[in-house]
Amino acid sequence: MPTSRPRSSMTKRLTLLTLLIAASATVAAQTDKPVHLFILSGQSNMQGMNPETGFMPEAKQLFKDEEVVYIKVAKGGQPICRWLEEWLDIAKENGLDENHRRRIHRDGKVEFYQPILDQYQEMLKKHPKLTSVTFCWMQGERDANGGAHAPYKDALKLLISNLRRDLKRPDMNIVIGRIGDYAMDRPSIVAVRKAQREIANEDPRGAWVDVDDLNDREKDGKIINAVHYKRPEGYIILGQRFARQGYALIKGKKPAENGRPGDQGPQEIEKKQNKEAKEKRKKSA
Repeated sequence: MPTSRPRSSMTKRLTLLTLLIAASATVAAQTDKPVHLFILSGQSNMQGMNPETGFMPEAKQLFKDEEVVYIKVAKGGQPICRWLEEWLDIAKENGLDENHRRRIHRDGKVEFYQPILDQYQEMLKKHPKLTSVTFCWMQGERDANGGAHAPYKDALKLLISNLRRDLKRPDMNIVIGRIGDYAMDRPSIVAVRKAQREIANEDPRGAWVDVDDLNDREKDGKIINAVHYKRPEGYIILGQRFARQGYALIKGKKPAENGRPGDQGPQEIEKKQNKEAKEKRKKSA
C-alpha cells in the first residue's frame, strides 16, 4: 500500500521553492529601487548643516519609497580654489591682481575635490546604478570677503563642469546656496551673490537656495544679518530647501524661483508658534 511520504516531501519542496522565489523577488525589488545621491559641499554654512536633522527627513518624505543617500565634504573658511586646480589661471584671466590672488590662494592645496571623487567611488560600490546625482553647493563667503569676486563665476562653472566629467554624470543636477545678505554695502558680496544666481538660472539642470531669512540676529535691540544662520532652525531649513529644490530637478518639476521652496522662514515659524501658544492659553483660561 503506498505511503503519503512522497506527497509530503513534494509539498515541502514546493513550499521551499515558493519561499525562494518570494525572497528573490524581494531582493530584486530592493535592487531595482531608485537611488538618488546628493553631494553636499562648501564652507562653514554647509559644514554646520547636519543632513540628518533637516535634509534627510525632508528628502525621505519627498522621495517616499525611493532611496536617498549623500556624501558630505565641507570645511569652514575655505575659498573655491580649494576645490579647483585651475583657479589661479582663471583669476589671472579675470584680472585679479597678484595681491588678491596671494591673499586667497596662499599656495594652498586643492584639498576638497578628490575626497568628493573618492567618496563617490565608495558609494558606487554600494549602489552601482545611481538614478540621479545632485551637487549642492554652499560656499562663497571667503572669496567675497577676500575681494576675489571677479573670477568666482568662471571658477564655479568650471568646478561643476569638472565634476560632471570626472563623475561621468553629465546629467548631474546643481543646487547653489546663494551667500547671505550680511554685507550688502560691499560690491564683492553683491557680485558673488549675482554670479551664483546666474549660474543656477543659466544651467538647465540648476536651481538655487535663498538664505536671506535664515541669518537674522538681534543685537542691541536691532536686527542684523550675520554670516552664519540661526541654530538649529536656520540649518534645518537650509537642508530642507536643498532637498526640495533637488527633488524638483530630479522629478522634472519647476524649482522655486525665489529659492524658498514651499516652506516658512524662522520668523514665520516663530509667529506661528506664538499664535498657537496664545490659543492654548485662551483655551486653558
